[in-house]
Amino acid sequence: MAAATSASQENTRSLGRPLITDEEQIRQILTDVYAKLKVKGYNPTMQIVGYLLTDDPTYITNHEGARTQICKIDRDEALSYVVAHFIKAELELDIPD
Repeated sequence: MAAATSASQENTRSLGRPLITDEEQIRQILTDVYAKLKVKGYNPTMQIVGYLLTDDPTYITNHEGARTQICKIDRDEALSYVVAHFIKAELELDIPD
């Protein structure tokens, strides 16, 4: 039987570093990665969605460290950030931060 993992273990990558959960840092990383994907001719939205849904870093180019950057963020927090901002912007609902 596998041992249960703690929340702190789930919030780290293979190198044992904690993942970024700060909303402002997530916004900056997503913005930077988006720009780097666009420069390389990819559809940035689809590539980022692919990564966030699958945790497969090959969706993100290595160009200028984009893959390394995006692998530092907590995917659950990034998805939460994206959905909350969509709801705020598109549906004009008041959602607490």
